Amino acid sequence: MKDIMNMMKAAGEMKSKMEAMQAELAELVVEGRSGAGMVTVSLSGKGDLKQVRIDPSLFKEDDVEVLEDLIVAAHKDAKSKSEAEMQKRMSEMTAGLPIPPGMKFPF
Repeated sequence: MKDIMNMMKAAGEMKSKMEAMQAELAELVVEGRSGAGMVTVSLSGKGDLKQVRIDPSLFKEDDVEVLEDLIVAAHKDAKSKSEAEMQKRMSEMTAGLPIPPGMKFPF
């Protein structure tokens, strides 16, 4: 019975930690870059696009396709960084818990 109470307490603490981490991630801003930094995209920890910065030298009529590709590449870079940060924080929080390999959080 004592073990069950400890497990319930640990589950409550984990829930509180997850809610706090999700709030932190909402405030987190990661940057993705492409074209040697000529295009920069900022995303929230939840993947929401916050800002796009483009070097003025890219504003040429014949370079529109290149600019579009660079924006997509910068977004992909930022999104992968955001996901990596979330996984890092989740693994720190769940360290020592018997969680099956490959299980992703939040559910």
